[in-house]
Amino acid sequence: MLNLFHYLQFSLLLQKERKKERKKTEIKREMTRTLCRGLSGGTSFTNGAHNGHVLSNPIGFTRTQKGLTSLLLKVGLLLTFLTLMGSLYWSLSISLSISASQSRISLMRHRRLQEQIIGDLLDIGQIPLHSGRSGMFEFCSQDYENYVPCYYNITEILEAEELGLTLEFERECAKETKIDCLILPPKNYRIPLRWPRGRDVIWKENVKITGQDFSSGSLTKRMMVEEEQISFKSDSLMVDGIEDYSHQIAEMICLRNESNFNEAGIRAVLDIGCGYGSFGAHLFFKDVITMCVANYEASGSQVQLTLERGIPAMIGSFTKRQLPIPFLSFDMVHCAFCGIDWDKNDGLLLVEVDRLLRPGGFFVYTSPTNTHKSLRDRENQKKWELIREYTEKLCWEMLSQQDETVVWKKPTEKKCYSTRKESLAVCGKSHDFELPYYQPLNPCIAGTRSQRWIPLEIRRPWPPQAQLNSAELEMHGVHPDDFSDDAHSWHLAVQNYWSLLSPLVFSDHPKRPGDEDPHPPYNMLRNVLDMNAKFGGFNNALLEAGKSAWLMNVVPTIGENYLPLIFDRGFIGVQHNWCEAFPTFPRTYDMVHASGFLSLKHRCSTLDIFSEVDRILRPEGWIILHDKAPLIEAVRSITILLKWDARLMDVDSNSDEKLLVCQKPFFRKPQLW
Repeated sequence: MLNLFHYLQFSLLLQKERKKERKKTEIKREMTRTLCRGLSGGTSFTNGAHNGHVLSNPIGFTRTQKGLTSLLLKVGLLLTFLTLMGSLYWSLSISLSISASQSRISLMRHRRLQEQIIGDLLDIGQIPLHSGRSGMFEFCSQDYENYVPCYYNITEILEAEELGLTLEFERECAKETKIDCLILPPKNYRIPLRWPRGRDVIWKENVKITGQDFSSGSLTKRMMVEEEQISFKSDSLMVDGIEDYSHQIAEMICLRNESNFNEAGIRAVLDIGCGYGSFGAHLFFKDVITMCVANYEASGSQVQLTLERGIPAMIGSFTKRQLPIPFLSFDMVHCAFCGIDWDKNDGLLLVEVDRLLRPGGFFVYTSPTNTHKSLRDRENQKKWELIREYTEKLCWEMLSQQDETVVWKKPTEKKCYSTRKESLAVCGKSHDFELPYYQPLNPCIAGTRSQRWIPLEIRRPWPPQAQLNSAELEMHGVHPDDFSDDAHSWHLAVQNYWSLLSPLVFSDHPKRPGDEDPHPPYNMLRNVLDMNAKFGGFNNALLEAGKSAWLMNVVPTIGENYLPLIFDRGFIGVQHNWCEAFPTFPRTYDMVHASGFLSLKHRCSTLDIFSEVDRILRPEGWIILHDKAPLIEAVRSITILLKWDARLMDVDSNSDEKLLVCQKPFFRKPQLW
């Protein structure tokens, strides 16, 4: 089948021929005008009237002469028309170089091509909302440098800064107006350093940190700030350092040290208000993966700094809505100086923590108000009593308290909820959502009816945890053969990706001019997002291939619900509606991947979706799309509008699917900014 390029080429050819014919028509008209001027003596006729006055006959034409002139004009026009028709037939015959029968075939193909392209564009949502767009996207102004839709409001921020106020931002997508421009990086932005060096050292200009943060000393106490870089090697978030702090938590839950977290079933940790991601950076090498969740902040963000270091993070708030994550997903929820008042809202925020924790999971709470000295203050003592009261209603057991840190454990048995008089009510079926996409906070205990209520103690450690057995797959409605086939196909796909993509960036030994050879398996990929994760097979294949990348598995709200399965495999992810903005800052991911994504019936324009992908993708970042050939060929036009460099590749000779591999160029900010 002809592709979009052939269609455009054919259309341009027809347009050229039409221009030629229009030019010839003008020449014929000019000849006709000359003939008329010769007959009329230079007088212009306009139906016998001009400016409201009747024109006289300056040279005394008789009616017979007028009739003869009219007849000559009609004959001339007829000859001109016949000439034009002959010329058109001749030019089309020459340009197309085909016989009459071949012309009919060509026109039929042309119509079929039009119908196919329109059908494909309708399938991917291109025509309804953007049929009037033409040309490539322009660049946004400097105000949108750190633009986060659903949170960002320039007017509110400027007004708050003038008044010296601190704004609390809630996710609000309904009122959001989309922007039709591409966000440029900061003026002195640089490509992040390779992992693992990028974990400890970042470029200062890549993130938004206000001068007040530096002058107050809140940052300099925790890191070394140089002229161009910020170093976290001397991070002292806790009094004795992050390593000692992690060791302390391990001892409080009766483990030898943090290296035993995995043996105790602790694989996935939710880090609320994570600071700069140091807790997660340390645990990464202990086979523990953390997801940082923190509020949107207009004047510099924990989330942005954490992502710049290559640690999983997303914007999220506990204040009004549930996170877009299934219940019973995390083995530990951690809050160290996270700024959340757990005593507020009748314990609703602690109920949300309970919803996310697996049976037997741990809640670690570190706060300066937890010390015995602080509890002498009447206000702090009141807060502590309320927290203790709420945790008892949740049937949590307080395991230990050392200095500022307290550790609670969620029960493994459900009987406590029915036997304890002061316990909270268990959610009914109508309120027990496994995938609550930004639903209001629930005051009841969730997940007790789920087959996924499996105590932490009997879960397999990582990495065997990633290979679910037949009983576990049946729980999620997945056949073992489908799961096995998916794993095998992703194993081959990852090998193909690395062989097809640019060896300068995607090989196991990437090297830029002047750089030293990095040690394998380290490469330029660190932050990766899968737009349609399904079983998390791409995530698993990356890890099996030894790629030191973490992956944000995204399950679209209009697709199959496999996010609980992804968490049960020991991976992390979120549910997301791709017609809304993803909850992260610009320049977050090194690669965005989507397989079968275009085949989903989205309720918005694909151009809007991929302009959002451009926002969250880092300069020189990559996009890999794998889908049916007609959809891939149709969506290729979007890459031109977004200024992406694109390559179309065949999956194999017998497949009706294609790969579209794109790279986002590194556009510099204009000097006038």
